[in-house]
Amino acid sequence: MSDSTGLPDLRLEASGRWQEYELLDTGHGEALERFGPYRLVRPEPQAIWPKGLAEKEWQTADAEMVSTGGESGGNWKIKPTVNQPWVIDYYGLKSEIRLSRSRHIGVFPEQASHWDWIETQIQSANRPLKVINLFGYTGMATAAAARGGAQVTHVDASKHAVAWASHNLSLSGLEHSTVRWLVEDARKYLQREAKRQSFYDGIILDPPKFGRGPSGKVWDYFEDITGLLALCKRVLSPNPRFICLTSYAIQASALIPHQALQEIVKGLGGQLSSGELVTVDKSQGHILSHSLFSRWTSD
Repeated sequence: MSDSTGLPDLRLEASGRWQEYELLDTGHGEALERFGPYRLVRPEPQAIWPKGLAEKEWQTADAEMVSTGGESGGNWKIKPTVNQPWVIDYYGLKSEIRLSRSRHIGVFPEQASHWDWIETQIQSANRPLKVINLFGYTGMATAAAARGGAQVTHVDASKHAVAWASHNLSLSGLEHSTVRWLVEDARKYLQREAKRQSFYDGIILDPPKFGRGPSGKVWDYFEDITGLLALCKRVLSPNPRFICLTSYAIQASALIPHQALQEIVKGLGGQLSSGELVTVDKSQGHILSHSLFSRWTSD
């Protein structure tokens, strides 16, 4: 969508309210969050303001990640009362939480609005849909698409992540859904699908800023996203329903993925919306921006 000047109408989109996740407080480079029964402290470089809660509240955390440098690595200090792994629920979609050397623990709460949107797009289409989830990680979007009734192909370069996603689908009671699990490089798989003329009505993309495929091929968002989107265009069905793109390279503006996706859906009509996925802390209302998003729907 655009405003009266013709410029894109970018927006902030917060994750919906759910009982088993809360961003309790932020500040001094950290975030205090609740995932189900446990409170976690994780590094959060964006939180450059003072903490809102008293230090004794932070000290009640059940686990704290101590950063060892870099964006995602560190060591967890875990209280003996924590039973790992544990499961959290988002309106029936379930994810197992695991604490490892990564700050990524199996779920991105800010993406909850994506899960709702994807399921709604599929259900309101009133026809069978084929959906592909690229860089599918632990599969919450796959579970949402499967519950909506789509036939889903889940692609991720990590065998560990694909197994985790399959387990989460079973936890959600969706093990009998039509889902294909592929440990694959997203670009190589799309190239083969294009040659086979295999088409999809919905495409979900959640590429990292940087990564390596199973064969060691390097992925760099700014170098590779254009080619990936071009491949996505080649596998779009003649009557596509939606595309959902998440971009974690947040040093860019949301205008960048918006305009890139705009080129892919040119001539298809429908609605394209873009902005930032955010969470809001309960203590002071401070907003954390986690990623950029662009979503297109044929409606």
